[in-house]
Amino acid sequence: MSSKMFSALEVPNYRLWVIGALVSNIGTWMQRVAQDWLVLTELTDHDAVATGITTGLQFVPVLLLGPYAGLIADRFNKRKLLIFTQSFMGLCAVILGLLVVTGTAQLWHVYVLATMLGIGAAFDAPARQAFVSEVVPGTHLANAVALNSANFNLARLAGPGVAGAVIALVGTGPAFLINGGSFLAVISSLVFMRKEALNPSKPVARAKGQVREGFAYVKNRKDLMLIFFLAGVIGTFGLNFQMTNALMATEVYGVGAGEYGILGSIMAVGTFGGALLAARRSAPRWRYLIGGGVFFGVAGVTSAWMPNYIAFALILIPVGLGSLTFLNSCNTMVQTSVPPQYRARVLSLYLMVVMGGTPIGSPLIGWFAELFGIQVAVSIGAGLSLAASLVALLVWQKFKTNAVPLRSQFREMLGR
Repeated sequence: MSSKMFSALEVPNYRLWVIGALVSNIGTWMQRVAQDWLVLTELTDHDAVATGITTGLQFVPVLLLGPYAGLIADRFNKRKLLIFTQSFMGLCAVILGLLVVTGTAQLWHVYVLATMLGIGAAFDAPARQAFVSEVVPGTHLANAVALNSANFNLARLAGPGVAGAVIALVGTGPAFLINGGSFLAVISSLVFMRKEALNPSKPVARAKGQVREGFAYVKNRKDLMLIFFLAGVIGTFGLNFQMTNALMATEVYGVGAGEYGILGSIMAVGTFGGALLAARRSAPRWRYLIGGGVFFGVAGVTSAWMPNYIAFALILIPVGLGSLTFLNSCNTMVQTSVPPQYRARVLSLYLMVVMGGTPIGSPLIGWFAELFGIQVAVSIGAGLSLAASLVALLVWQKFKTNAVPLRSQFREMLGR
């Protein structure tokens, strides 16, 4: 592997951040698997709607609080804010773990704690995304964003498999407790960073209308509007793997917790590979963004109709590759094209769009699964993602200054 692929790791503070984030991300993936399994098999009788509601509640705060959370990140010291949000989310995980271990957990407990965890994540996400630009210089920023994705997906390789083993051996409660402890790793990395080596952005002074400023900035950027449109559709209808993989595993293929956990790890092979490929690129390109959306939609529809568990598991690799290529391109374009004084607010709006649609999409896909079966529901979600990507391709054609034929642009998008 070339040194260019890991250039951001030359920064000592970023190396510390990556190590802490890896441990915490493994714990987070363990919690996601355990939470779905808890609701699906212990607190309900394979209730797809309840599972979708649980996932949705975790993302409602992003939808409601996103713009304000971005403003808070622009106003305050991001490192200190992250220490607080990470501590809060760790506490939520510990409380849920104790409820499950003591045998007192009820479905409403999960709903409340999923919402509280979502509140912490709503304030954590824009600060964490924008903080990367304070840790690494601009020349390494695109690489750092890609390596963050690789880090997240390396954790995704390990987390679901570990979660499946933990659930099978000792139950879901310990998985939540382990995740609670894992937050100490990222908190420690923030505490022990060399503060003199950081490049904190100048806090935005308090003034009226600052949330509206973020909206106005995005509205005046046609390229950002296109990214937000596509991210909104795919985030709402396509990126519901927490729920859809659980339902495919239990209802279509009749497998248990261990096999379900393995699905997440196998899918992460594709996302991890996509992240490493992104790390080799010097800058994001539209062809990777839209191409990733098209590829994801096609692979997602195909995955719904795999004849057996093994085939389904294998098709998740290209599904993961397409989703990561798309998401990483979106993230990097936003991070590298927005000035520092707007970055956290714009990132919060982006995260609100890509994650905030889950409270709508996840229960809706769950409802489709109840009505038509999970295979049809997955096909609908992936099909809408594909359709939106093709619409974005047509719009992107108008962005081009030279009138290049659509066929030639599609070939360029695929890198041919």
